[in-house]
Amino acid sequence: MREEHCEVAAKRASKKAKSPKVFGQARKPAKMFRAGIYARVSTNDQQTIPLQIRALREYAVRRGWTITLQVKEVGSGASAERQVREKLLEAARRREIDVVLVWRLDRWGRSVADLLATLQELQHLGVGFVSLTEALDLTTPAGRAMAALLAVFAEFEREILRERVRAGLAHARQNGQKLGRPITAGLHAEHVRKLHRAGVSKAEIARRLNVGRTSVRRILATSKM
Repeated sequence: MREEHCEVAAKRASKKAKSPKVFGQARKPAKMFRAGIYARVSTNDQQTIPLQIRALREYAVRRGWTITLQVKEVGSGASAERQVREKLLEAARRREIDVVLVWRLDRWGRSVADLLATLQELQHLGVGFVSLTEALDLTTPAGRAMAALLAVFAEFEREILRERVRAGLAHARQNGQKLGRPITAGLHAEHVRKLHRAGVSKAEIARRLNVGRTSVRRILATSKM
């Protein structure tokens, strides 16, 4: 069912690409853009990659763009690192491509904040961005206006996260939970100094008291001040 849905979407995208209009706007004389194509699927959905790539390549051809880089990535989870995606970003930073072409926004960004950060970087580099399924084209004025709206949503997402953190801290305090990092090493400060004065090495002090060597060095450095 999912494969059929992707195939239908690919056909629709292909039809749109053949239209004399691009995303509802009159087609302008083709500019020879160097396009970088990015396709990504989950681990259990690898069969849709050919459909994505076919639709993306057809769209690039219809726009008169030259495909200079094509990458595909397989991964699971919104938080998964998009390591292959970095190849496209590096190419953009080296000015080797003029536009990034993706199948869908969630294929590109891990979150709204991540999506916004990468789009802002591409905009700063003068590199366009097109998401075929959402009809988002940042090479047009309308598309750039849409990117501004994404900034609003990203800030909204960050504010929600901040509110959740504050609520969680308040709840923990009400229940008598101690917040912050443990002070285990600080409790052993006097023992650390005594052992050091007795000639015990810092590594041995850390082993005996079951604290980090960095903590031992920090306590001894404080003692000398």
